[in-house]
Amino acid sequence: MTAKKMIVIGGGPGGYVAAIRGAQLGASVTVIESNKIGGTCLNDGCIPTKALYKSASLYHAMTETAQFGIHVDGFRLDMAGVQGHKQQVVGTLVDGVAALLKANRIDVISGKAHLMSNRQVAVSTPEGETTVLSADGIVIATGSEPMMPPIEGIDLEGVVTSEQILKFDFVPKKLTIIGGGVIGMEFAGIFNAFGSEVTVVEFADQILGQLDAEIVKRYAVQAKKQGIAIHKQTKAKQIRKLENQALVCTCEGKKGDFDIESDQILVSVGRIPRIRALNLDEAEIKYSLKGIEVTEHFETNQAGIYAIGDCNGKTMLAHAASHQAIEAVDHFMGVSHEHSATPIPSCVFVNPEIASVGLTEEALKESGIAYLKSKFMFGANGKALTMGEGEGILKVLSDKDGVLLGVHIMGPHASDLIHEATLALHQALDVNAIKGMIHAHPTLSEAFHEAVLGLKGEAIHLAPLKK
Repeated sequence: MTAKKMIVIGGGPGGYVAAIRGAQLGASVTVIESNKIGGTCLNDGCIPTKALYKSASLYHAMTETAQFGIHVDGFRLDMAGVQGHKQQVVGTLVDGVAALLKANRIDVISGKAHLMSNRQVAVSTPEGETTVLSADGIVIATGSEPMMPPIEGIDLEGVVTSEQILKFDFVPKKLTIIGGGVIGMEFAGIFNAFGSEVTVVEFADQILGQLDAEIVKRYAVQAKKQGIAIHKQTKAKQIRKLENQALVCTCEGKKGDFDIESDQILVSVGRIPRIRALNLDEAEIKYSLKGIEVTEHFETNQAGIYAIGDCNGKTMLAHAASHQAIEAVDHFMGVSHEHSATPIPSCVFVNPEIASVGLTEEALKESGIAYLKSKFMFGANGKALTMGEGEGILKVLSDKDGVLLGVHIMGPHASDLIHEATLALHQALDVNAIKGMIHAHPTLSEAFHEAVLGLKGEAIHLAPLKK
């Protein structure tokens, strides 16, 4: 029996996972990548920003060692070292992905892909050659790119995207960030820790708009204490450059127009699917400004052609792309399994970290769902206090029967703690299923246990609610 041929367009966390899964199931797989294996996540997104986040966190921690009885003098920020660490991490992971593709006997072609009819793909190589490939199935995994709003002066030197700012070789004295979403706030925290005077301009009435409002409100207080200025319900109207090369962003706020002067401006208002160069019209694939239209198995309107990850606009997270890759390839290869909604955790690497899974309290109210709520403060957690990180909260939401519906964390290692909650939601666990599980002491995970027990008024380290 001849192996099915599969083409994957894009070698990011969706594309390379799709390719490896296809190879595992016996397909003959070719990956087409126009830039670097690993995609935006490994090269220009989540991995390099987390490397910078670690450097920033350590640098900030050096200023607070006295509380642990350690006095350090003369430490300094070495930008070449910071960038070197970032590139070493990125290089290691990219090489690892390339090795995995090779080990799975997956062909990798460097070039730009253009979809044609009849499941054909034209590949334009850097050398100027064009090759047409045919396949039984095609997986589109082209990711996304930064959105650039129509602001006058946005093309001025010193105005950068989230991908461009990663290559910085100096810390701007003043940094303005247009956009208070996840990417914007992560960079705000990084540069604030490095010593920049950071100002965030957010059009909506809340930064981190997809998160639970109570968590965001508490984080905003911490951000202000750290020196990050946040202007909500504010529109960036114009950018201009002064004779001294400083950039001025004119903004429209609730009380009228005002100017923000800075050395550099980061534009981080979101990302859009990278699909313009795919030639979707010729392939008769349906799409909109939000992305390529897909079924529950991530198949487009053309049988055998799938779209996963950011390019379908459903959930712009690397781990969502990887999960969609498995679903799509399994469907293409005839591996059947029951399709069900899977809770997707999200993490924001600020200080303190934020992580969330499931429904927010606002979503429950809007849906009219009766719910229970419990909160546990990290200030009452022994491990958090020994770490000097007592600021934070763990919030649990459940239905009236105690089945967990949402968990929202702001605190130390929130990005690690969220996965016990994700498993609980994935398995539709209730309070009784969780309360009998012993959590080691002293650990941060005890905060989740206590918050869950609090749903039924059984938490030991929470004062009883006043009746």
